Amino acid sequence: MDPRIFLLALATFATGTAENIVIGILPDVAAGLGVSLGLAGQLTAVFSLTFALAAPAALVLTRRMERKTILALALALFIASNLVAALSPGIAVLFAARVAMAAASATVCLVATMLAVELAGPDRRGRAIGLIFMGISGSMVLGVPAGMLISSLFGWRSVFVALALLAVLILSVCQLFLPVSGRRPRDVPGYRRHFGALRLISGQLVSILMIGGHFVLFAYLAPYAVDAVGFDADKLVPIFVTFGAAGVSGGYLGGWLTDIVTPRTAILVVPLAYLAVLLAIPAASSMPLAFLGLMMVWACISWMISPVVQSFLISAGPDTAEAGVSLNLSAMHVGVALGTAIGGLALERGSTAALPWTGAVLAALAVVASLVAAWRVADKPRRPAIEV
Repeated sequence: MDPRIFLLALATFATGTAENIVIGILPDVAAGLGVSLGLAGQLTAVFSLTFALAAPAALVLTRRMERKTILALALALFIASNLVAALSPGIAVLFAARVAMAAASATVCLVATMLAVELAGPDRRGRAIGLIFMGISGSMVLGVPAGMLISSLFGWRSVFVALALLAVLILSVCQLFLPVSGRRPRDVPGYRRHFGALRLISGQLVSILMIGGHFVLFAYLAPYAVDAVGFDADKLVPIFVTFGAAGVSGGYLGGWLTDIVTPRTAILVVPLAYLAVLLAIPAASSMPLAFLGLMMVWACISWMISPVVQSFLISAGPDTAEAGVSLNLSAMHVGVALGTAIGGLALERGSTAALPWTGAVLAALAVVASLVAAWRVADKPRRPAIEV
């Protein structure tokens, strides 16, 4: 694997950390700016919403630009917005900085994926995408705890300074070692053609529904682990770190699987395996050790789906590959919002025990969508439109 792909994964790690970093330092931010926890919590919501909207827009706005240049400009915007966040005198300025931060993050994730595919070549495309998603998932496992540690030592504003400094380092190394992309200016992305293809829309639904099913439980995993399984609250941090580490491995394994068995087969296998594991969770909840082992498998499979779907979209719709990848980045955030909202309703109207069963309904719908997506799609590799 080209080592420069690891550099691109590091870029997605840095920008991905910015999305959830406020969760870990929320009380400090709220107290520092004199606002409520509820209002400060919206800093994460506005980031996710902006990210979902910015990913497709970035592809349109930058279609006449070379990819290395786009990456450099996006990292520069990320650096500037983090410095503004660090210096923000009030919540309004911090909200504005978060919007710019999210737009930059969406652009970095999109361009890093495309550059990774360029550098890897068709035979290692899936693994390249998997490495990029290891950067994204790693930001949730390592980035948030690191931010909490920095905040405890130097204050919450130093967290944004640290992100800016990391991005400066990444930008400098990218300028030195990344090649100028061989891509020429592109036409307007094929969003209309993408939306007109049932198999591609079904592939996007696999992401939304499976990630939604994941977040039905994951967003409320702490109360489930305490109430349904019986863990002590003081054991939740190592439990979450363990699950997170399993999730990081899933990002790479998903890409590896598509290279080994083809994206069409992978998009059929992964949702079905995820549904099976999710249905087994209630039975394992009475056995803490079995629950931990099963949840590690659950976390791993849940992170496999993004590289699987993106590889499928590239191979099944090569003429709309860039549009498909950008829309899939948005679909992931739609899934997070959908699952969190449905999980909250299930928790409010039922109990924590209802969460896995509710998530399984969405996962079952993801299996149906995967069958539709794979229907009549050729199993042989096809050369994507994003090749060089």
